[in-house]
Amino acid sequence: MTDANDGAPTFDRDIKPLFREGDRSSMLAFFDLWSFDDVKENAGAILEAVRSGSMPCDGAWSRQKVDLLERWVERGAAS
Repeated sequence: MTDANDGAPTFDRDIKPLFREGDRSSMLAFFDLWSFDDVKENAGAILEAVRSGSMPCDGAWSRQKVDLLERWVERGAAS
């Protein structure tokens, strides 16, 4: 899914749903994966972790999911 106006992914519609309850629970000591502000602030580290396959801890994301997160970060991390 993307924003109909410019094709840019948004946090609530596209990024937040990528993170499951277990992912959120695992990372709460560091940041909240369901919080726009926390994810935007840590977007570089999160993107690097999913690119390398170290996040989530139970298996790497598909290329499609990584690409979606990457597009969101590159386009300014819209809410």
